[in-house]
Amino acid sequence: MLLVEAPGALTTPHSWLPTRLALGPGAPGAGGSDDGWRDDVDAIVVGTGVAGLTAALRLHRRGLRVAVVTKTVLASGSTRWAQGGIAAALSPTDSAEAHLRDTMAAGGGLCDPEAVRVLVTDGPRRVRGLVDLGARFDLDPAGDLALTREGGHGADRIAHAGGDATGEEISRALVQALEALPSTAGVVVYEHAMAVDVVLDGDGAVCGLAVMIEPNGAATGQATSGAPARAGAGVIRARAVVLATGGIGQVFRSTTNPPEATGDGAALALRAGAALADLEFVQFHPTVLWLGGAARGQQPLISEALRGEGATLVDERGVRFMLSVDSRAELAPRDVVARGIVDRMRDSGADHVFLDARHLGRSFLRQRFPTIMARLGEFGIDMGTDLVPVSPAAHYHSGGVRTDLVGRTTVDGLYAVGECACTGVHGANRLASNSLLEGLVFAARLGDDIAARIAAGELNPGPTVVSGAQVGVTAASAVSAIQRSASLGPGVVRAAASLAAAAQALDTIERDARVSGVVAVPGRAEWEASNLLQVAVALTAVAARRSESRGGHVRSDHPGVDDRWRLRQLVRLHADGTLHVTDEEVPRV
Repeated sequence: MLLVEAPGALTTPHSWLPTRLALGPGAPGAGGSDDGWRDDVDAIVVGTGVAGLTAALRLHRRGLRVAVVTKTVLASGSTRWAQGGIAAALSPTDSAEAHLRDTMAAGGGLCDPEAVRVLVTDGPRRVRGLVDLGARFDLDPAGDLALTREGGHGADRIAHAGGDATGEEISRALVQALEALPSTAGVVVYEHAMAVDVVLDGDGAVCGLAVMIEPNGAATGQATSGAPARAGAGVIRARAVVLATGGIGQVFRSTTNPPEATGDGAALALRAGAALADLEFVQFHPTVLWLGGAARGQQPLISEALRGEGATLVDERGVRFMLSVDSRAELAPRDVVARGIVDRMRDSGADHVFLDARHLGRSFLRQRFPTIMARLGEFGIDMGTDLVPVSPAAHYHSGGVRTDLVGRTTVDGLYAVGECACTGVHGANRLASNSLLEGLVFAARLGDDIAARIAAGELNPGPTVVSGAQVGVTAASAVSAIQRSASLGPGVVRAAASLAAAAQALDTIERDARVSGVVAVPGRAEWEASNLLQVAVALTAVAARRSESRGGHVRSDHPGVDDRWRLRQLVRLHADGTLHVTDEEVPRV
């Protein structure tokens, strides 16, 4: 049941969500059995994107024993899919204050000014730290970092690598640094390992993580040769757990996110009792390659950097329509461009528009965007001579697990960082290329905080493991129905009727899960389906409640910004399995 705690708000009935997931018969922490493997470290990092890898390296450098958990392999984090670049005031003609103003403007009035100031102030030295680590960014003729511009930025401050392979290069440098650690470094990497639930002590503080390692992960991936061979269900005990699991893109039918982006961090935190915030603000990237109405799953992203270099958007008649939408045209913030595309598609009856980069020339495009050119070539498209069909798709989640400025959540010992976290930096809409920077900046702060607290004698969880009364999983076969409901409800453009229909459909999926969704031996597909369902339910609820349009949240039945909604919605899952939504004031500048 969803209980809305706000003055004059209504209570909306909704069925319960599980507060714990079934690990399997006899698994430790899942029902009182002592079967299964166990390990002990100081801190656990879940995820291997820029945020997770940076956090792991920082914790190691502070002398802590660290376990890194990833669903696939060490180098598979979502960071490697990032094309455009990383934003920071790196030019002498730029400033942190200018970067702050642009970030605040893009965030639609919901950014936390203090969090943004931390981002833009710490950002330049963190990017230079990547260079010191070995990341090879593109340079200009003078040997300085080559900087470009993307939508919403008032200056050239986007550093990039390999033309359009920035994420791949950052990931390579961080993975290489982790793999270079000696076997005595105290860093263990668990590959093919699914984080099923955060384990709590009797006081509700974090004391570890329940993990299932797939059979093909028995010889767990190792950044150090000292990693133990593990398989099956087990518990890693720790004094802190860091969620760095990336986004929620797979909640939708079409996304730029990889298959692993199933909202695990948000769902893990929710079941542990932590607050989520700003869930309704999903950024739909304006230019994702349109592969037909039947396309599902991860779709090729066409970087915003192309528009930064001068590519334009045209409709089926060749009309450049963004000029009449915003004075910044194609370089307006992403929510503005995505909404402009959706409006033009609605007016014309088309299911896509086109990106026109032909005037930039094939030679320049091949040099600046080699990855995109090669990817489009797989579909028979040459940007030098062809228009590129594009439409918006789910790309980035501005909300997530509510944290403070050092990554602490509302549960003691539980931290979150990167896309799965909500620091308040992005507000209602992320400014282009701020995401990689956020992961770098806040992961370093998080690592320092955990180390300092442990050194001060804090973060000492008790021995009692609380497994929770409700266990269950959603059948993997329900994923397509979940994605359909989320796409039609809290999709690009929302309305009361479509959100209500989505909530009803998700409620039916929940009831079916309670009746038939629990399987004898649950696995990754079922846990991912469970996480997707929990995120979709919470997302739909808060999107229905926010009766305005702001940033990535667009309501066709409430098209304007309403200053009464200058609030942050917090979502918690109570012990009885009910979702509770409360409001939090957003600090003013």
